[in-house]
Amino acid sequence: MEKLAANVKSLRLALGLTQAGLSARSGVPLGTLRKFEQTGHASSEALMKLLIAVGAAQAVIEATEPRPARFSSIDEVLEPDPRPTRKRGWRK
Repeated sequence: MEKLAANVKSLRLALGLTQAGLSARSGVPLGTLRKFEQTGHASSEALMKLLIAVGAAQAVIEATEPRPARFSSIDEVLEPDPRPTRKRGWRK
């Protein structure tokens, strides 16, 4: 979470906002914002408000979209690989 806090702080500074300015824009109390930037700890609601205010919410939403499963059942996971294991390399 500390890296996320550093990223939000960098975005805040790139926008030219003070902590008080970001606090006012996001609706997150100033103390909460200060604590988040120092420790990386904040509620999920406060974090989302900050991300929306600095324009980073869409990237987080896209990063958390579900991806198709590689396996549809536990049997596929436990099934042995049908390809034989190579005993020698094929490149010179």
